[in-house]
Amino acid sequence: MNFILLAGLVGCALADIFMTNPKGSNNRLNENSQNRRNGARLFDSQNNNKGGYNVGESGVEANNEDHTKQFQIEYYGSGGSKAEESRLVVEWAHQHGCGSNPKVQCNNVIQYMCMNQGTEEDYPAGDGNGEEDTKERANYMRDGIDTGRQVYIQGPGRHERSDEEHLNRLAKAYAALNADQGLHESFKWYDQCRYREANNGLFRADQDLKNNRYSFFDKKAYVSSHRTRQNAGGTQRGFECPEERDYYPYWEPTLQGPYDAKYQRTPWIDAAYLGDTSNCRTVFKNSFNQNKKYRCVLDGARDYGKSIHEEGCTAEGGKWVSFESYLEVLEKVDTEEDCNKVAADNEVNQVVWRPLRSDSDEAKCIVKAPRPFCGRAATTRNNHLGNALTNPLYSSRFNLRLPHFPSGDTKRCVLRVRYNITTGDYDPKNTFADSNGDASPVTNDPTINILGDGDELGLTLAINTAQFGRTFQDRSHIFKVVPRTDAMAGQFLHNLNVRGQRGNIVQNYPSVEYDFVPDDLEMKSGELVHVQWAGYNTNPANRAGEGTDATDRNNFVQMSGDLDTSYPETVDKSDFWQNVESLTAPDATPEDIAVSLASSGYYCGYEAHSTCPAEHSLVGNNREALQGQLNNANASYRGHVLRVKGAGKYFYLCTRNNNFTNRSQKGSITVQDAAL
Repeated sequence: MNFILLAGLVGCALADIFMTNPKGSNNRLNENSQNRRNGARLFDSQNNNKGGYNVGESGVEANNEDHTKQFQIEYYGSGGSKAEESRLVVEWAHQHGCGSNPKVQCNNVIQYMCMNQGTEEDYPAGDGNGEEDTKERANYMRDGIDTGRQVYIQGPGRHERSDEEHLNRLAKAYAALNADQGLHESFKWYDQCRYREANNGLFRADQDLKNNRYSFFDKKAYVSSHRTRQNAGGTQRGFECPEERDYYPYWEPTLQGPYDAKYQRTPWIDAAYLGDTSNCRTVFKNSFNQNKKYRCVLDGARDYGKSIHEEGCTAEGGKWVSFESYLEVLEKVDTEEDCNKVAADNEVNQVVWRPLRSDSDEAKCIVKAPRPFCGRAATTRNNHLGNALTNPLYSSRFNLRLPHFPSGDTKRCVLRVRYNITTGDYDPKNTFADSNGDASPVTNDPTINILGDGDELGLTLAINTAQFGRTFQDRSHIFKVVPRTDAMAGQFLHNLNVRGQRGNIVQNYPSVEYDFVPDDLEMKSGELVHVQWAGYNTNPANRAGEGTDATDRNNFVQMSGDLDTSYPETVDKSDFWQNVESLTAPDATPEDIAVSLASSGYYCGYEAHSTCPAEHSLVGNNREALQGQLNNANASYRGHVLRVKGAGKYFYLCTRNNNFTNRSQKGSITVQDAAL
């Protein structure tokens, strides 16, 4: 069993990783307080309470009551050919160094999980107590509008004796799930975690993990996998499994429950491992993307139990079953011949005709995720939440190829970045359970006599063995991956977004001020760029910024000069607007596109066109005029997918937030001639 320890060398509880694009929640939702309200809402971040960004809002006023007024970013997915990449720049900053920094050993793991979007009738999960309502509450990933954590109705410390006992508890558990509270991992996944034995081969130093379960088949008490060296008490945070969180690649399939065609919840999909490249072989060999994983399957309503090894599974009376990972299952493709046709048209994903599990004979057309990227992590310094050692200088970044879903269905997804640091005081690759307890090479707060056997000069070290090897993480809010339009076929698509929130650098820390991501986009003529942003009206009060207090607003206008200037260009003199066409508003003129992006969608165009009714255009509306600081524009905007037709270099800014000597929100787009 090969795995890479996800953990690190830290002496206090203020270590951090914060994702800036997509905006990381750090478990925030919609609170306007300086600190997040509930650090256990969805996942264990181990981060400072002050970090994170609220969920996007679609309107002009603060919202913490109506999920329909939330704004989920919509990214167009990649296509089936290698050329049809939809690129999202994932950006983050972490505090304790990485890459070639000799003071720490580290890696970053980037993953995402998706499911079918469903309909407005499906989400948020039904409020009733019917079977379908409770099933929806248990399955649909959501941001929620309530900062509370979902309740876990646990079973007895012993294993349940009968199907009836289990099903009664399951009914109570599903009824207790709250449609207004967020959900990432499923109840079933967490329940498996509470039954499954912890991996007893792991190094736990001198941490004492108390037994918390009892199994009848071997009449033994044991520690379950919701307790780890980093979380010895088994604190619940969302429905995340602590052991899966702390170790990578995980040895069990991360499927969130039995396959359901309606929801098609994926496991965690590996996108990238950034760290010591000598681990790449282990990553490729053990990634669930393209490798089967096994778990013990029992007879009965609760088909999961204790054992994580085949021998123990047999003793428990179970079957050792292999499971397939999937990006999606093509339910409408019902023959192997048709499945092979889909595979022939797909250059990116492996598409196979086989059962989802080895104890089934029912074959399905399974779309597999690509092999994860494996490469070196960018070098960053310690005690610092700033840029990586890159040229030019930016926060740590990874260019994520958004997934391709051959079904053409819209998916709702969440993305996580884990930051894993460990120490050279022991060999993390070769230190296991035989070094636990009294044999541990590290102990809590030891006092070391630096004079050796001579006179006494004892110095106490700040060492917490629960954190000597440690994992941090941040996650996005829910976003959507939508199918490409026919006009986007064959094209490379860049995503251009906005990071940050209202406030100056001190007020925002450890979050950041406004900026575009990427702010130095390089592309080729004929390629596409999707300009959109998410903001909200629930920033803490009295923070520095322009316009209405506590609100985010953004826009996109071409500059009249270079990046060191501050004035916008008029549309009639603009070379950028004359050089683009909108694929999401095909009959929009250059003036229409410029007006919509300049007004953050308050006006959908200069004049009415097929996607812009007259009452929302600049010249045809009877509404209040756009306020100059965008106060009456929405906090978020889906923008346009633009085709840039010719080569050139273009500079742009946000007129509201760009404030010389206070904050800069500018960017450049460099377009090379595709024929060269």
